[in-house]
Amino acid sequence: MHREGADPENMRPEDFLCDFCGQAWRDDRPFVEGHRGSCVCGNCLWIAYAVLAVHRSGEPMGEGAVCAMCLESKADEACWRSPVFEAMLICTRCAKQSAGVLHQDPETDWRKPGAG
Repeated sequence: MHREGADPENMRPEDFLCDFCGQAWRDDRPFVEGHRGSCVCGNCLWIAYAVLAVHRSGEPMGEGAVCAMCLESKADEACWRSPVFEAMLICTRCAKQSAGVLHQDPETDWRKPGAG
């Protein structure tokens, strides 16, 4: 998500907000961008990945619900729901894919839960 009032022609790091917690992007808070500007920060992604991939829990997405990252509706797929913005969900596939991106990014020290 983008900060309200941000200039789309002159976006700065603080204009990019995590869709799941609302925190702004910073050097010590890596982000992964999804479709149409959706973003998940490393902190929220760590929790989502732990819930969905490590503990294999989460909740069914449900009919009509949409993943904030891929914008797809997968009623039976497990998802993680933001504790801050209840409508914001990330599906298992996007959590795993996003975690892979950050885990392999040499510019961050972000690691998947359980990866050491």
